Amino acid sequence: MIVVTGATGNVGRTLVAELIEAGETVTAVARHIRTEDVPTQVRAVPADLGRPLSLAPALEGAKALFLLVAGEDPAGILSQAAAAGVAKVVLLSSQGAGTRPEAYAHAARFEAAAAESGLPFTVLRSGGLSSNALAWAEPIRRYRIAAAPFAEVALPFVDPDDVAAVAAAVLRGDGHDGATYTLTGPEPTTPRGRAAAIATALGEPVTFVEQSREEAHAQMVRFMPPAVAEGTLAVLGTPTPEEQTVSTDVERLLGRPAAPFSTWAARNAAAFR
Repeated sequence: MIVVTGATGNVGRTLVAELIEAGETVTAVARHIRTEDVPTQVRAVPADLGRPLSLAPALEGAKALFLLVAGEDPAGILSQAAAAGVAKVVLLSSQGAGTRPEAYAHAARFEAAAAESGLPFTVLRSGGLSSNALAWAEPIRRYRIAAAPFAEVALPFVDPDDVAAVAAAVLRGDGHDGATYTLTGPEPTTPRGRAAAIATALGEPVTFVEQSREEAHAQMVRFMPPAVAEGTLAVLGTPTPEEQTVSTDVERLLGRPAAPFSTWAARNAAAFR
């Protein structure tokens, strides 16, 4: 049985579906998950990664765990996994844990805890997710406007479905113990270019408005800690060469190219109508 934390999120929901299609038994975990939130053959168990003891019922009989970076006690979470007999942990981390460990200290702590846990583990360092563009959903629906800073700075955003597919392959396969994979899309795209891709998917014009760094920061701190907002803006505005480099790990692990942002936009066009 495979336990998927964050099972109702952009990666977790697709991962649950991938595992079920592959014939795996799955327990889906999220803080407020309900039976109706998952396919009928999936066991839904509410649990909070901020309270590791709450994971015990979900981990009963588990052979593998897909773990998000959430909560403040990664060692406690991994201790619960070890006590339950989990034989493999796949941690969804952030590329920033490698490129900016001080700004992404939370993710870096989870990676260190996995390495120190004694459990077989694999780290998936995701670049920016294409689904981050859903922050534009309401303004595009209402006004056909998308606003973002650093209009011409390109980054290789990754489709969350590709992250889920890689996670499924690693959870089900062998030879990944101790590995760290960096997951990106197949090409860097700019905020202006991503807005244009959404416009193409809609078949209607979308006006792109470039924000100042200060405007973007004020918007971000409404839903994330200031330190996270600063780290995010640093990546978006002054990425390192590594952060702008396309990784081949998705293609190597899946045997197919990573999906471009335009594919994600076409699949999710309804969110912007």
